[in-house]
Formats: sequence, structure tokens, C-alpha cells
Amino acid sequence: GSPSLSAGEEEPPLGLDSLVEEAAAAAPSAGFRLTAVRREPAVRLQHGVSGLEPLAWSEDHRVSVSTARSIAVLEQLSDVHSGGQEMVIHRTAVPAPSAACLLKVGPKKEVAECKERFASSVDPTVSQTFMLDRVFNPEGKSLPPMRGFKYSSWSPLGCDANGRCLLAALTMDNRLTIHANLNRLQWVQLVDLTEIYGERLYEASYKLSKADTARGELGDFSEFQRRHSMQTPVRMEWSGICTTQQVKHNNECRDVGSVLLAVLFENGNIAVWQFQLPFLGKESITSCNTIESGINSPSVLSWWEYEHNNRKMSGLIVGSAFGPVKILPVNLKAVKGYFTLRQPVVLWQEMDQLPVHSIKCIPLYHPYQKCSCSLVVAARGAYVFWCLLLISKAGLNVHNSHVTGLHSLPIVSMTADKQNGTVYTCSSDGKVRQLIPIFTDVALKFEHQLIKLSEVFGSVRTHGIAVSPCGAYLAVITTEGMTNGLHPVNKNYQVQFVTLKTFEEAAAQLLESSVQNLFRQVDLTDLVRWKILKDKHIPQFLQEALDKKIESCGSTYFWRFKLFLLRILYQSMQKAPSEVMWRPSHEDAKILISDSPGMGSTEDDQEEGTSKQASKQSLCDTGKGMDIDDTAEDSLPQSSDIGGREPMEEKLLEIQAQIEAVEMHLTREHMKRVLGEVYLHTWITENTSIPTRGVCDFLMSDDGYDDRTARVLIGHILKKMNKQTFPEHCSLCKEILPFTDRKQAVCSNGHIWLRCFLTYQSCQSLVYRRCLLHDSIARHPTPEDPEWIKRLLQGPCTFCDSPVF
Repeated sequence: GSPSLSAGEEEPPLGLDSLVEEAAAAAPSAGFRLTAVRREPAVRLQHGVSGLEPLAWSEDHRVSVSTARSIAVLEQLSDVHSGGQEMVIHRTAVPAPSAACLLKVGPKKEVAECKERFASSVDPTVSQTFMLDRVFNPEGKSLPPMRGFKYSSWSPLGCDANGRCLLAALTMDNRLTIHANLNRLQWVQLVDLTEIYGERLYEASYKLSKADTARGELGDFSEFQRRHSMQTPVRMEWSGICTTQQVKHNNECRDVGSVLLAVLFENGNIAVWQFQLPFLGKESITSCNTIESGINSPSVLSWWEYEHNNRKMSGLIVGSAFGPVKILPVNLKAVKGYFTLRQPVVLWQEMDQLPVHSIKCIPLYHPYQKCSCSLVVAARGAYVFWCLLLISKAGLNVHNSHVTGLHSLPIVSMTADKQNGTVYTCSSDGKVRQLIPIFTDVALKFEHQLIKLSEVFGSVRTHGIAVSPCGAYLAVITTEGMTNGLHPVNKNYQVQFVTLKTFEEAAAQLLESSVQNLFRQVDLTDLVRWKILKDKHIPQFLQEALDKKIESCGSTYFWRFKLFLLRILYQSMQKAPSEVMWRPSHEDAKILISDSPGMGSTEDDQEEGTSKQASKQSLCDTGKGMDIDDTAEDSLPQSSDIGGREPMEEKLLEIQAQIEAVEMHLTREHMKRVLGEVYLHTWITENTSIPTRGVCDFLMSDDGYDDRTARVLIGHILKKMNKQTFPEHCSLCKEILPFTDRKQAVCSNGHIWLRCFLTYQSCQSLVYRRCLLHDSIARHPTPEDPEWIKRLLQGPCTFCDSPVF
């Protein structure tokens, strides 16, 4: 073979593979053409990636990348306060522990003696196996130390104290920990599961059940190996959130959310941990059960969660490095409405030496059978194995097959869009396949098409892919590919983003959304934001469709969507600052002149704010005193060249007025909700830390606002309150705080307090919480707050749906 044809090269290698690729590329119908566009910025990683499937995208829009020193976490924000067209990414990291993890296999002294004996054993099968096994010797000695992460997995939304996702992280030296990001900047380790599990095994003398016969002594090499392999994690995966019932002291039952974490060990056992939500640490662990899977060399696992006639089925799908795939039953104690299989179901039984590298389970609706079904996809070598599971009157139906001819190299990473079942696979040569399941009468088939990343990024090698929660973006870990048949000298690891949807598709999905929450669809809103910032206007079709939705449906979600669009439009029309912020301005010297031809702002300048600022700066420095800001306005209609600023400023004021009106509508709707809670939960509306009278007066103060529901509700509340007012007092001077403004309270002595947007109480403490996009502030719940106020305070921001920290 000639050196210029290699895995990383764009030209297809000649022979069978190229024919396979050509045939596959011709497969998709015209309806599924995908245009992948590069999305800036590319994020450079400080260390090389490590482990299998190094990339994962959480439901709350954080991308985790396992690297040799830490897990890099990139959080995507849809920032309404930034006018830049790039994606807004907030970056944090979970550092790897500094000390090596030694699994607990017996008393310290005995373990040290055994290790010494095995290392100096005369039998080379013992001494060499012992010295070269990284589970026994994680800190290295004669081998390089094991640094970095093997795998990371995100919990569903709603598991940590802020109602966001937890991160389970598995280091190369087998330490399994759970982390939470509670204050936006740092990650906190909540629990070390490896340590707890080791202690449990030690207490049970390394026997999993009472029936286990007495095992050998630690000095026996096979027993030493067994004790390690029964607690060496291979992978771990989170289940969905389920509800358990907790009996309180007064015999009342209350529903408590819980989540399960399944951990697959090297010997085929699976530990299923149950955690009570919100997960706070060791005290949140409810139980831990160990299941024996009977699979040799297990490589991967995934939850199977299936709903049939309102009955929820659950199980664990396990794959092996030798090829077989099966579902194991999981009996969930104390979990309401869950059922499981009677015995394991084998999905693929051939020991064909094709390792199962990744498994995804996608819940879908079967249009012909009119019922829900599960699609299980597994990457095996260069092939995709799929299996359709469907429960009918006859029992569980299993259809399976392989999709071949997708890649000429093994699949290194696979990801799935859970919303529509689209699967993406990638091999290391920069080729990504999109597989779309199409149902047939009996089972299904896949339409597939090739995304050549070389056309988007140039020649690259790929190490992992992940699709965003709503399917708008694909994140890819890349390094340089080959150039002129030569490998690159240095490897720079980057996370790059590619669009998978057009603006129109994203807008349609947001309008028809079932979740009705902007924060949970940040990837879609970001595509919309990008388009408006580029075009400087909201497309007509979107405006009309949104107004129609607002008229026909009472949901405040569409108002929040409208507010989001107006704020982005406002940002797009803001001028780039003409001067560097710290330089004193020469106000007095400014005169308005018409745009001189040399100063017209080009498209490139708008992309690159820096070059524009630099050129403006040099013009300011010349001291000509020209008002250069007008150059940014060529995209807007102008009455004339001179005085071009007027229509621009009018337009901005008009948008500002619209923003005010929408914010006011959202505030009133939330006020009605708060008053409804007050009415339901108080005998007389005693001082429940909600300024009830102030909110009522504020709602009635505007003559133009005529809402019958509000009037009736306020009438009832005032009747309940009689003539009591319960005013709020300023904590500095004890004066009364009037309720004249929804955002702040100002007392007669001029002391200003911000108002909590969830309860409208003035925040007079030094500490309070802010929503993710800094839209509004909220107070902390206090121990004396009743349950319903605590529940109100858990709500997201009323303007942008984002959580509050």
C-alpha cells in the first residue's frame, strides 16, 4: 500500500471498502439530507483524552471529557446578555485524585505480605501476572502510574441539591466517585463508592450470599485475583428517576424520588446502588444489591426502561468483550409500579469475538403496532447490532439484526438522540454515520448517511462523539489528521461542535415542545440565537407562529420564548463599544458626519469584534472626533446618512418597550400563582414572608390591566385578610418598605433591597441566590418556612427557565 492512503486521509482507499462506502452513501433518501455546519468556538483540551467513550453530554447541557489529568466540563449557556455569535461556554474541571486507589481485599498487613510474596514468587506465571496487572499495582513502581479517567456518566436531571445532574466518574485506577457542581465554579466529591463497596465486601468476608461456600485464603493467588475482580468497575450507568414511598413517624406516606446507579464489575457482577434524592452524600444511600450476570469479560452496560400499559419494566443490558448481549432482570424493592423480567433475555448469543463497545437503549413508539417499544443499539467492531423489543399479548417479541458497511474501521464512539431515535457512530478516521430508524410492518430498517468531518474541519482523527439533549449539535473530540500522507508531529486535542439541525427545524421544535422549558432546550435556543445575531431580525414565520401560539394557548412558556427572542434581537442591534472601556472619552470633540467610504463595516468585521475595535481605536486616536458608531448601522433602514442614529435609537427603544411589556406579563402571571398558593395554604393570610397586600395592590394599580381571575382571587384574599396589612420593614432603619416595583424595594430613607422573584419578598440578608443567566435573584429557604414556600423557592427563573444557585 502506498503511504499516502491511510485511515486519516480524505481519499477513499480503493477496494471493497470504498465500494461499501459508496453504496452506503447512496442509501439515504432525499428527505434526510443533513448539512453539518461548524459552530465556533473549538475548545482546546489541556491533556490527552483517556478511556473509552470519553465524551458525554448531560441533560442540563454540560459536556464532560475524560482526560489524563481531569474531567473537563464544558457547560453550554444560551446567554441573552452577550452579543457575540460564538457559543457561550462555561468551563470547569473535576481533578483526578492525587493518591492511587488500592482496592480493599483484606487487612492491610496481610495484603502487604501477600503482595511481597507474589512479586518474588519463583513461578513466573504468578510473579509476572502480579507485576504487570494494573489493578494490583495502580501506582506503578516499575510501570508508569495510572493517571486519568476511564469513564464518566451523567445522572438524569433533578438529582443534586440544585435539581441538576450528578457526575459519576471512574478513574483509570478503579476509583468510582460521585461529584456535584453546587456553586458554578468548583466540583465537590460527594461520595467514594469504591471505598464503601470494599468495606461492605470486607465485612461480608467476600461472600456475596449466605449460600456461598467458604472461599480460599488471601495468600492463594486465585483468591487474591477473585477479590480484586469482584470490585474492579468496568462501567457504571444511571437509571431514570423513580418514586419510592417513605413512611413518616405519624404513619403518613410521602413520595420520595430516588435514582439507581448500576456498576458493572470485571467478574460479571453488577452492584445496583439506590440513592434518595436530592443526593447529598453517604447519608443518601438507601441500599446496594449485587446481581450476578454470568457474563465473562463484561465490557459495557445500559439500563432498559420500558413502559407498557402504565406498567414500568426495567432491566440491565450487558455486553461482553467476546460478543454476547443480554438483558438481566432487576427487582426494585420499594419502588412503585416497577416490574421486571422473569429470567434473563439473550439478545445475541454468538461468541464471535466482536467486542461490544457501546450500548444505547432508546424508547420509541411503534406506528404500526400502536404501542411503545425499545430499540437497543450496540457497536460491535465496525458493525451496529440492533434489537427491537416489543411487548404484545404473546409476550416479549425480539427482532435483531446487524447494520454492516457503515465504517471501514472499528466504531470508536456511538451516541443517540433519545427524542427521535437517530443514532450516530464514528470511527477514528473522521467519518460519522447518521442512522435513522424507519419502522416496517414487522421490525425496522435504517436509513443512513455519511457525515465527513474532513469537509467541516479539514483532515482530522476522531476520538469520541456526543449528541446534545435535543439533537441540535454534535460534539466531537478531534486531533490533527494526516497531511500529505504524514502523521502530525504534535497532537492537539480539541472539542469541536457541528450543527445537526437547521434554524427552521430548531424553531419548529421549540414551538411544538412538550417540555415547555427553555433551559432544558438550550442547544435549540442557541441555534435560534445564532441566526438572529447574524441576521439582526426575527424571521417573519417564527414571529407569526409564536403570536398564534400566544393567542390560542395560555402557557407562559411562549411568552418566555418571545422574551428570549426580543432580548437577542436587542443584543444584535447593540453597537460594538467604540472605545476601549478604560480609556477616558473625549465627549466634547464629537460631531456627527456622514459615513466616509473608508469606514463601512464589512461582514468580517462584525464576526471579528476585535479587528473592528482596533480600527475604531486608531480612528479615535487620530483626534478627528468623528462618531464612528454609525458604521455598525448599515444593516438597518436609515432615513438619511446624516442623523442615521435616530431610527436606530427609536428601534432600540421600541424593542425595549416590548421587552418591558413581556416581562410585566410574566411577572403578573407569576404573582397570580403566588397569590393562589397564599390563598390555599393560609387560614388568615398571616405574615408568611410573602408581601401579600403589596402584591395585590401592585396587580390592581394598573388601570389598563383587567384580568378577571386576578380580580376574583384578590377579592377573596382581601376578604380573608380583613384590614390587616402585614407590611415589610427595612432592616436598617425599620421604615415600611412599599411595594412599588417588582424588582426592588426602596424605603423612605433610600435603602434599596432587591426582591426575590419567586416570593416577591425583599432580600435583606447578605446571601441570596441568582439564576444561571443572572436574570433575577431569589432568597434562600429558611427552616421556619412552610412546605409550600419551600416548594415555591425551588422553582426556576420566571423569565429564562434556568435554575437558581
